[in-house]
Amino acid sequence: MARGFPLIILLVALCIQISAQDQQTHLRVNLLGYTNAAPKKALVLSKVKLKDKFVLVSMNDSSTLPIHAALSKKSGWDPFAYYYQLDFSTITAPGEYYIRNTKKTLRSTVFRIGGYAPIYEDVVHFMQTQRCGFNPYIDQVCHVHDGRSYYGNMPDGSYVDARGGWHDAGDQLKYLITGSNATARMMQAYEWDKAAFADAYNAWGQPGKNGIPDILDEAKWGLDWIHRLHPTPDQLIHQVADDRDHLGFKMPNEDPANYGFGPNKDRPAYFANGKPQGLGKYKSEATGVSNVAGRSAAAMAMGYRIWKNDLKDELFAAQCLKDAIELYQMGKQKEGFQQGNSFGAPYRYNERTWADDMEWGAAELYKATGDAQYLNDALHYADIIGTYSWMERDSTSHYEMYPYVNMGHYVLWEVGDAAVKKKMIDYYAHNLDRIASKAGLNDYGVGHLFVWCSNNFAAAVATQAILYEKMTGDKKYNAMMQDHINWLLGLNPWGTSMITGIPADGDFPLDVHMPFWRLKKEVIKGSLVDGPLWSSIHEGMLQIRLSEPDEYKQFQPKHITYWDDWEDYSTNEPTMDGSADLFLLLTWLHAQK
Repeated sequence: MARGFPLIILLVALCIQISAQDQQTHLRVNLLGYTNAAPKKALVLSKVKLKDKFVLVSMNDSSTLPIHAALSKKSGWDPFAYYYQLDFSTITAPGEYYIRNTKKTLRSTVFRIGGYAPIYEDVVHFMQTQRCGFNPYIDQVCHVHDGRSYYGNMPDGSYVDARGGWHDAGDQLKYLITGSNATARMMQAYEWDKAAFADAYNAWGQPGKNGIPDILDEAKWGLDWIHRLHPTPDQLIHQVADDRDHLGFKMPNEDPANYGFGPNKDRPAYFANGKPQGLGKYKSEATGVSNVAGRSAAAMAMGYRIWKNDLKDELFAAQCLKDAIELYQMGKQKEGFQQGNSFGAPYRYNERTWADDMEWGAAELYKATGDAQYLNDALHYADIIGTYSWMERDSTSHYEMYPYVNMGHYVLWEVGDAAVKKKMIDYYAHNLDRIASKAGLNDYGVGHLFVWCSNNFAAAVATQAILYEKMTGDKKYNAMMQDHINWLLGLNPWGTSMITGIPADGDFPLDVHMPFWRLKKEVIKGSLVDGPLWSSIHEGMLQIRLSEPDEYKQFQPKHITYWDDWEDYSTNEPTMDGSADLFLLLTWLHAQK
């Protein structure tokens, strides 16, 4: 026994040493994995300098391949002093892998090399859970009294039919600002890969095929809502309800909010009139209606094309085209931006751009009609907006430059001549170069802004890089695109995916600011959460706190903060529009086989 005692001490000391290294050193990978031809990297974050060597292990046959751990010369993010880049881009064989050090004291989660699963179907399902009117997830009807008019050309308080659409986020407001873009993104994704989308639900979002891809059923839910919000050629509702909704978590069919008509009754329907609005303390700074009208026109023009050519529904297609033309004319007559309305809190959608939306609407109408005037208009609006984008900025207000990718440039590239195509390509490259200059300063390779809804910006960078590649065949932004995808899928300081429920066996946002989680403890797969904020902004947000200790405390950089906590609506709230921004990205990833 006496001779064994020193050995016990030695083993205990070794365990303590390994444990200390585990606490000081961490591996970060894309939790879902990498497509075959994609750049592939992992990061080692460490508080101490390492002498470890690393290997890539195949789960197929347990074979190992050495990976060089290159010590970064970049200024790393605290609390880690040392960052090591692990590049294994040469590995293209499909299969499941993990990374470990040769001492076997550090190991990553298992990830895949090969084609991505159709994750976009989870996003479609999330959109179904956000439906207003009939909500198939809870099998209940909600907000049947939407709404009462304000700022329209009829007396305030008049009944209008504003039922439908989607609840915006963890709350139950509805915005055309975001709903129009979400509707269009689904149809764009469908047109990228028409055969990829499943038909597992009917038009109501209930299980059962109806012969139409579910993503188009969901897009039609949006198109029907836009039609309802546009009752006459010169009218358009842009928002239903306001922040009086914020009374805590509640099921949509049991909404206690009272807008003067009783709990769970009529909610305000705000008409777009291009002037400052607000029924309470705070007023918007609206100057026109072109943003909501132009985007809605683009969505309707796309609906015309798809329902006419693919679904052979001439009646619905004609309705979409009529709406598209009328909405576009509204945008021309009242050029400027319509913002969101708040009542008792200072937060609203502060959109200030509009020419990009009119460019998009005009280009889609040209595709639909062949009328050269729309092409001329699209060129005019493209020149107005040019390279103006959040990508040129070091900061931006909440949704100031929404949507975060100028889709008008891409659609105009599709229909323009060689000179137009070159101009649109140059616009995209100009902004991507600005992101690249920032991305090169950190080991994660990301250059997006950490303002509210920062994950939307990361998705936008990846999406614009994909669009550029589709336009040119040039892969010059491929690595930057992959880095922003990696960021959303776990290669970030916290080692977590930013999409709820994905991957199912990995770290993902769980304790989210959403009623289905808070009231029913149910995880809804497929939603992008807001994402990390610059700490200077996060610290100034109203009524944010931790409900329990921060599980990511040991990983938090000083300059950005992310909490997986339901009390934090600013970094951990699932959003409808952010999730819809994933459609093009995930559709493209699935196609890379």
